[in-house]
Amino acid sequence: MTRIGVVTFPGSLDDRDAQRAVRIAGAEPVALWHGDHDLHNVDAIVLPGGFSYGDYLRCGAIASLSPIMADVIDAAGRGVPVLGICNGFQMLTEARLLPGGLIRNDHGSFICRDQRLRVENTNTAWTGSFEADQEIVIPLKNGEGGYIADSETLDRIEGEGQVVVRYLGTNPNGSLRDIAGVTNDRGNVVGIMPHPEHAVEAGFGPDTPAAMRSGIDGLGFFTSVIERMLANA
Repeated sequence: MTRIGVVTFPGSLDDRDAQRAVRIAGAEPVALWHGDHDLHNVDAIVLPGGFSYGDYLRCGAIASLSPIMADVIDAAGRGVPVLGICNGFQMLTEARLLPGGLIRNDHGSFICRDQRLRVENTNTAWTGSFEADQEIVIPLKNGEGGYIADSETLDRIEGEGQVVVRYLGTNPNGSLRDIAGVTNDRGNVVGIMPHPEHAVEAGFGPDTPAAMRSGIDGLGFFTSVIERMLANA
């Protein structure tokens, strides 16, 4: 069975949700601790959402220097799939595993909503279960979710297909070019601002035309990496 590690940092609040999503997708969740230098031989890694270290300095800045992040960076360099969700996305940019950065929402307020997205890249380790240009809805909750990068970087990641998901309908935080998630050039490291772990089980996800709280669009991020691991076994 595929084993997916979920790292807990001081201030993480969606680590248990991420573990639950991993289990529902059909893999074994493995709890990892920020202060350890041990990934327990996991096949993939999730950096969950929350407020690591109270979001002091910048969101994700201190967490990116936690002991386990040296091992995460090394694993990513070897091709191990890594997914950063919200605060985890911020960690990945701070650790320079992903281009760009995240800043305070342009309207200055925390936002929590079900967000429409378009899947732009299905060739990553975390998006292979989706169709190209597929529209999905998963929850979004952030206060510093505005994606930024200089024009040269934006042109490069657009040209090289490194935009993974893009906001549709409404840009909720001022992210440049409506970017909601990006990948590295290898496709094994992905950061997304919305929360797929909150849309993996009917009865607990976003509303759909079929029924209230029935949305499970987030499940594809977790099944994708399992399918990738099985294909490479």
